[in-house]
Amino acid sequence: MSADLSLRLDAVTVDFPVYGADARSLKNNLLRKGTGGLIGRGTDNRLSVRALEDVTLAFERGARVGLVGANGAGKTTLLRVLAGVYEPTGGRVRRRGRVASLFDVSLGMEPDATGYENIVIRGVLLGHPPARVRERMDEIAAFTGLGDYLAMPVHTYSTGMALRLAFAVCTCIAPEILLMDEWIGVGDAAFIEKAGRRMEEFVDSAGLLVLASHNPALLERVCATGVLLDAGRVKASGPIGDVLRRYEERDV
Repeated sequence: MSADLSLRLDAVTVDFPVYGADARSLKNNLLRKGTGGLIGRGTDNRLSVRALEDVTLAFERGARVGLVGANGAGKTTLLRVLAGVYEPTGGRVRRRGRVASLFDVSLGMEPDATGYENIVIRGVLLGHPPARVRERMDEIAAFTGLGDYLAMPVHTYSTGMALRLAFAVCTCIAPEILLMDEWIGVGDAAFIEKAGRRMEEFVDSAGLLVLASHNPALLERVCATGVLLDAGRVKASGPIGDVLRRYEERDV
């Protein structure tokens, strides 16, 4: 793990252009899926949704940060900026350390490849060297509980089986910087319990964690610091308990 882990945002703004009411562009699809923000004019004077505005934050090694806010506040957009999925319209993002993001655990799964092959494929997409993933193959396979199904194409799996496989790969190697949009629970009751223990260990091993969630009890248990977002702006930051109280009192 890198000695110096950090995430820094300096005056970061993110605008998503609106190309027309009937447009079916990728960016409009993203807008419809909950980027949030306010409709107005972007930096290029085109009609746009401002998902983040002038966000300045700094997180260092050991930080456990909870993102708090209503739907559309900008939490998911902020996580994806931190992960490098979205480029800011303005400002600067600086990352030190390898970033692992758990937004969609099934992303990158190849339906026609076997479970074993997908373990390597998904591991590489997560940034792990193939040799390192193969070293953990037996451990990953055992955790899935899929047995002989791992030799079969993933398109023959049920949804729950595919999620078991994806989750096992995503959590097989300790991350340096972990970004999460809600806590992950997959599979049947027995597997959910096992996955919960695995998630606790995975989060504990991360050098730096940023978690967005609507579950205040979870945020207080996992995080030490909170950031309150509203309409793409940072409204408060500090101890997680104080930030949650500020959020709960916003309509009082």
